[in-house]
Amino acid sequence: MKNLKKLIIPMVLLIVALSNYSCTDNFDEINTDKTKLVALDEAGIGNAFASAQYNALSVAGNWQLFNSLFSDLQVQFYANVAPYFPSDRNEMVGNWLNGAWGGFYGSAIPPLLGVLDNTKPGGPNANPAIFAIASIWKVQAFLPRTDFWGPIPYSSVGNGAKSVEYDSQEAIYKDFLVVLKKSVADLQAFKGKNVLGSNDQVYRGNVDKWILFANTMRLRIAMRMSGVDKATAQAEAEAAVAGGVLNTNADDAFLKVTANSLNPMAQTSAWNEFRMSAAMESVLKGYKDPRMSKFFAPVAGTTDTYKGLRNGYSTVELGEKENTPSANSNVANTFLPDNMFTTPYVVMYASEAHFLKAEGALKGWNMGPGTAKDFYEMGISTSMKQWGINDAAAIAAYTNGSTTPIALADKVQTPALTDVPVKFGTNAEKQLEQIHTQKWLSLFPNSLEAWAEYRRTGYPKLYARINSSNADVPANAVLRRVPYVIGEKNTNAKGLETGVSKLGGADNAATRLWWNK
Repeated sequence: MKNLKKLIIPMVLLIVALSNYSCTDNFDEINTDKTKLVALDEAGIGNAFASAQYNALSVAGNWQLFNSLFSDLQVQFYANVAPYFPSDRNEMVGNWLNGAWGGFYGSAIPPLLGVLDNTKPGGPNANPAIFAIASIWKVQAFLPRTDFWGPIPYSSVGNGAKSVEYDSQEAIYKDFLVVLKKSVADLQAFKGKNVLGSNDQVYRGNVDKWILFANTMRLRIAMRMSGVDKATAQAEAEAAVAGGVLNTNADDAFLKVTANSLNPMAQTSAWNEFRMSAAMESVLKGYKDPRMSKFFAPVAGTTDTYKGLRNGYSTVELGEKENTPSANSNVANTFLPDNMFTTPYVVMYASEAHFLKAEGALKGWNMGPGTAKDFYEMGISTSMKQWGINDAAAIAAYTNGSTTPIALADKVQTPALTDVPVKFGTNAEKQLEQIHTQKWLSLFPNSLEAWAEYRRTGYPKLYARINSSNADVPANAVLRRVPYVIGEKNTNAKGLETGVSKLGGADNAATRLWWNK
């Protein structure tokens, strides 16, 4: 009976998510005319913002559909061990994606639009500080969605029209930069003050932290587009750094979890759907990384055996003993169900800012005092400390380590993931690989950001999948995006046509996004 419940519970979640968050059911809610939104009082604005924060992180019943079954697997933080889940073989399960799309537009966007409409200049409760913070959160909310699909409904959402036009990804990115710059400028008058208080589940209303967060988002976005608009990217990145970005772990952005807003990764970790990937095993063991026990648990029944498996095994292969849940490492105790109401949900780490500056310095950009090596090593140190590893000697030994990822003694004789050590090299391309391999580790478990960076840079050099069920994306190819959802075809067909026309290729998983051309 216990095993039967483990099978039933995740499938029930999927059914509930699909019934609650399909685009077909929520189109009217998605495109509600903002001019008809009811005026919110102060308490209503705070509660609406708290709801928008939680729901925008794909944790409103559809985290499994957005993160766990797609980005977590594509960036190889984990590998699938559930025989009934095919997305690790690049299969685009339409209903799952439909639930992820609808969960965002149906649950996160309405309260966020309500806050923005009420607090904007001339709004019924005009408040420049709240409007700026909500605008920053809008960027945070939409970034992973455009990085999943490309062109999406953005500027026209909430206009009350029967058809919602899609914005090109380039237009969305350029607007992100404008919004972040203006929001930071508007918040300058409120430095040292508190806005929203406990209704802000990330920074508890600390305006100074929101300024750092916005500038780091600006740096992230600028770097993402550096391959297609270098001049704009450099100018925006340098301005963001000059304005101040996340620096220490006191600046980290986490969503507080409560009895009403749990950590979904911890909720799902007992469902036997995913385990450590072979990529993680190769790198963590090869580098003797002290974060391994912070990320993952030993194989059940052992005290110090960590094991991962390759991504993309077939249903039959997943039935083989070495690929079963009990033979591979689950996540560490922090991410188990007992802690789903206590372990906060990551939004952004300060370590990311240091790795972004390291790449910028490697490009010759002005990232402030320091070299690419300095920023790289600071990124490693900040990540280690974020995971509770504070011993300076241990951090220094890791940073100067000369060991490399290991080959695995599994059924397919998996080779080492790469040959680069942790110690910063002298070759620019190797340095770039090192920066992004360490950044990949430091982003765990934020797979949304890690997958975007992997597609942009090609680093780390992740393994080919064992099998692919997608004719557009062979096992040795990279899945570049996810296709548009059936809900849009049913309820917003004309709008969807505008998205496809701006995609620059076929509506499939092989078409590259704008910043990845």
